[in-house]
Amino acid sequence: MTDEVKGVLAMIGACMIWGLSGIYYKLLDAVPPFEILCHRTIWGFIFFLCVLKYQGRLRVLPSAVSTPRAFMIVAFSAFIVSVNWFVFIGSIHAGHATEAALGYYIFPLAAVLLGAMFYGERLGTMQLVSVGLAAVAVVVLSVGLQVGPWVALVLALTFALYGALKKSMITGPVLSVTAELAMMAPFAIAWLAMTHLRGDGHFGADFVTSLMLAFAGIMTAIPLILFSYATRRVSLATIGLVQYLNPTLQFLVATLIFREVFTMWHAIAFGLIWTALALYTAASLRRGSAARKAARAAGTSGTVI
Repeated sequence: MTDEVKGVLAMIGACMIWGLSGIYYKLLDAVPPFEILCHRTIWGFIFFLCVLKYQGRLRVLPSAVSTPRAFMIVAFSAFIVSVNWFVFIGSIHAGHATEAALGYYIFPLAAVLLGAMFYGERLGTMQLVSVGLAAVAVVVLSVGLQVGPWVALVLALTFALYGALKKSMITGPVLSVTAELAMMAPFAIAWLAMTHLRGDGHFGADFVTSLMLAFAGIMTAIPLILFSYATRRVSLATIGLVQYLNPTLQFLVATLIFREVFTMWHAIAFGLIWTALALYTAASLRRGSAARKAARAAGTSGTVI
């Protein structure tokens, strides 16, 4: 099995965990979303500490926040990803899993827009059209349902902003996520301590719930590790294509398992988003192919005969 195949399988594994995670959090619907978030943070932090210890990199963890700028980026990333996780868990509990799926479909287009805003990345014609179609989809859903698709927008924008912040980090994904969780962990511990002192905590109430709350942290860590493994072995174009498996599974879970209402307005909005993603993906593949041809041509022209 080649490294590329291993990378694709790792990416598929990560997307399957992300895409099916809604089922897991639905089973914990008796636990408030913020309590789940706190356990996800604490147990994820412990798991990542074990990973770094196994890798022999635990001593380099402070390097992720070694400068004031790095500290601020990690702190803001921690806040942004916490908001993203909380809104996703809350959307599952509140019966808005379909909107969550829409948010993760919109995410690549939101990331393109933020890349242009923060990093000066130029948008091609098809990318502009794709972003425009996504905007139309949001308007259609807002007018049709007479309420803004806030879950989708918050998930798309927070995850896109999180990706933009990650791009400015010099540390790898495992190290940076561990640093983010380290910043969130004290707040999570304090909140859980107060919750249990009031007698409202669910951890320890029964074995199954306690085990599921603890495993939420591991379920957070494993796809991130798989994603990191994949990005080192597979092209970004392939990563971009495979990652659509995540919102597709979320969408199927929402409509087929959770039986959420799927209106005509949802159908129109999703159709626009899928069209936008098809145009965006085709443009990305063409650019990647053109870049590879240009690189080969440059290599050939530089050959001395």
